[in-house]
Amino acid sequence: MLFHVTMKVNLPPDMPAEDAARIKAEEKAYSQALQREGKWRHLWRIAGSYANVSIFDVKDNEELQDLVANLPLFPYMEIHVSPLCRHPSSIRDGDA
Repeated sequence: MLFHVTMKVNLPPDMPAEDAARIKAEEKAYSQALQREGKWRHLWRIAGSYANVSIFDVKDNEELQDLVANLPLFPYMEIHVSPLCRHPSSIRDGDA
């Protein structure tokens, strides 16, 4: 199943810089591992915001929830999820 996921990060302003750097490094490693596995298919930054738009390709809602809940930045995120299905006018057969 494909999911469109928007994530906006809201780190506390009083978070120590070294804690923020550590969490961001853990987040990067985890997200890149999911990309290599093919579960996190697309990752796009939203210009001018500490936010992204992503496309996940996972088995079901539960797998998506598990992956997202394990993001190191999850406690500091506002997340919106939309399930996707192939549009009948799409010419891209591989995006089902």
